[in-house]
Amino acid sequence: MDIGDWLDRGAIVYRGNASGKRQALAIAAETAARSLGLKSGEVLDALLEREQEGSTGVGHGVAVPHARLPGLERMHAVFVRLETPVDYDALDKQPVDLVFALLAPKDAGSEHLRALARVSRILRRSEVREHLRQARSADAIYALLAQQVEPSAA
Repeated sequence: MDIGDWLDRGAIVYRGNASGKRQALAIAAETAARSLGLKSGEVLDALLEREQEGSTGVGHGVAVPHARLPGLERMHAVFVRLETPVDYDALDKQPVDLVFALLAPKDAGSEHLRALARVSRILRRSEVREHLRQARSADAIYALLAQQVEPSAA
């Protein structure tokens, strides 16, 4: 289960501008819609509906919004790096500038949860976050995320 399998180069925004959480999610939704041929309003509604259950701002400037959507046959991801961090109601109360959205098929079972756990573990690493913040292009962000390998349990 590699991030490169879910994340297309065209689904990366490396210089997004948002004034708040809703606008950051709208950027992710528009990017997903363009990349996957979905309706941005439907993607945004699904992300906002999930957000009502509790903030997906996981800390250290990172949010991992996610939703299940009809019409998808496999997991997809969108990555947005914001120019200026926004208030996101994150668990640590810090503003968010790295948004990694996961979109799963409506009937995705444990695959969705495993993907969320994988992304969270990778973005918990301070060196990964720092490299993402310093990347100068969408290709650099893609290369960084796609090369992330889980450490094997000993």
